[in-house]
Amino acid sequence: MKHKLIFAVTLLAAVSVACSFSIPLPQVPTPGAEQTDQVAVPYPSAGQTSLTISFGAGELDLAPGAKQLVEGTATYNIPDLKPEVLTQGGSVELRQGDLKSLTYPNGIINHWDLKLGSQPMDLAVNGGAYSGTYEFGGVALTGLTVKDGAANVKLTFSQPNPTQMTVLRYETGASNVKLSKLANANFSTMIFNSGGGDYTLDFSGTLKRDATVTISSGVSNLILVVPDGVAANVTVESGVSNVNAGSEWTQHGNVYSQAGTGPTLTFVVKTGAGNLTLTH
Repeated sequence: MKHKLIFAVTLLAAVSVACSFSIPLPQVPTPGAEQTDQVAVPYPSAGQTSLTISFGAGELDLAPGAKQLVEGTATYNIPDLKPEVLTQGGSVELRQGDLKSLTYPNGIINHWDLKLGSQPMDLAVNGGAYSGTYEFGGVALTGLTVKDGAANVKLTFSQPNPTQMTVLRYETGASNVKLSKLANANFSTMIFNSGGGDYTLDFSGTLKRDATVTISSGVSNLILVVPDGVAANVTVESGVSNVNAGSEWTQHGNVYSQAGTGPTLTFVVKTGAGNLTLTH
């Protein structure tokens, strides 16, 4: 009985102490007047150029055409979203301001409309839950990495990359992503990792050299577009429940091949249960 009484008193004291503390929750910012800033980022003075664009929620548009490393506008209606530029040696980061909130409020405006310069660069885009439109035609990219959360992204290389790209890496959560004219990216290795979602990877364009593509995806609808006449081999190493291949593809076990001339695309596809379509 004595032990029970001690336990009850201890428990009551613990509850009393717990009630005396409160955990401060971050305040949700209130959208204000819309503001547009001009963005002008010069090339770094030393070393190979490496550009990182860090963006949270909103709309991000990238295209060629800048005379500097980056030029364009940033439109927002929360002061904490004001973009910042950090430079260290040859590395430059253009990042969204520090919004101290766990959630974005309704009525938020956050739109970056940016152009990239013509000098060779290694580019990384870190995004959150956002919409992105990327036109990289003619941009000299030695490497490209895109990482985002739940996103809606359209990315294209409408013109060939004037320099060789070592690795093109795309990592995303549950998203809707379409990558077009990927042969123009001029990569040797491509890595695509995703959660569930809808994904179209279009390898049209001019394929200048052999390239390897590794795809890991969750339960998703995945479409691979390989133009007719381009040599390609696709190895499926997963539990894809449905593979739809056009008449131009031949199947030998878990390997699908398309005859062609010139450089060869070699794919390894690892997905959960889902749909894989091979088309041109």
